Amino acid sequence: MPRSVPAVPGLETGDRPFSPIVEANGFVFLAGQVGEVPGRAGAVPGGIAAETRAMLDNVGRLLRAVGLDYSDVVKCTVYLRDFEDFAAMNAVYREYFPSEPPTRATVGVTALADDFTVEIEVVAAR
Repeated sequence: MPRSVPAVPGLETGDRPFSPIVEANGFVFLAGQVGEVPGRAGAVPGGIAAETRAMLDNVGRLLRAVGLDYSDVVKCTVYLRDFEDFAAMNAVYREYFPSEPPTRATVGVTALADDFTVEIEVVAAR
């Protein structure tokens, strides 16, 4: 039976109708994470690299909240608003997954919530 994990301080969903993290059958599913600083609305300044770093830092906070880390990630889906940013996003992504990276799909989209340029969904295995 799926279960929502308790809220992670600084990464509350507010009035958003979803759980930021759910565990089921040995897998941990993270809702899409964006490049915002916990407690502040909107994208971090500094462009795609800064936004990607903040996004992946948020992923790390959620993983640590359930006793996991980046090495437990098995699948990522990256949503990228502009494929011109692919190389810069990928360079930062490699810092977080330097060896044996998870499987990944990168999808081009026309828009993301609140005008973010990148978002990531993550699945980790316990």
